Amino acid sequence: MRRFFTVLATLATLSLTNCGYNAIQSQDEQIKSNWSEVVNQYQRRADLVPNLVNSVKGFAQQEKDVLLGVTNARAKVGSVQATPEVLNDPGAFQKFQAAQGELSSALSRLLVVTENYPQLKSDALFRDLMAQLEGTENRITVARNRYIKAVQDYNTTIRSFPTNFTAMAFGYKAKPNFTVDNEKEISAAPKVDFNAPAAPAPSK
Repeated sequence: MRRFFTVLATLATLSLTNCGYNAIQSQDEQIKSNWSEVVNQYQRRADLVPNLVNSVKGFAQQEKDVLLGVTNARAKVGSVQATPEVLNDPGAFQKFQAAQGELSSALSRLLVVTENYPQLKSDALFRDLMAQLEGTENRITVARNRYIKAVQDYNTTIRSFPTNFTAMAFGYKAKPNFTVDNEKEISAAPKVDFNAPAAPAPSK
């Protein structure tokens, strides 16, 4: 009897392997891992924002609307729970995406404003913060691209024959992904130019 159950268990294991169950599990875990890295890099950016705002405020206190916009956008990002459950809820995923996009837009407006303050651009603290922000934006792009690829592989697997039957049997559904238009909008690293414009030639 014991031998019978051993053979049965072996056949069941082979059946699950051939039907793609293990591949689905592996890809699902890869998505979760890549998502954690996306969230980690977005959090790194959010952590830089208060110091960046304070640095700009020291030189450009009159830019209250822009500074307030960045602060509010960061607060909105913090209010969105970026748990793994978001990956199974397209609505929550879209909300997360929209909040990050709003922060990206606010930071872009802040960078435009800072171009008008040469003294600010020459400040060592500001330069360091901008270098960190630019590096973080690049990391976000890499992390997002890895997540996009992992979701693409997973979604392809659960929609392909015969693994689609396994996915349906165990309730696995397609994961939401970053959209192309949004990818262009919010994952591009800010362009920062610390070179002051050339002084106009003195009039004769």
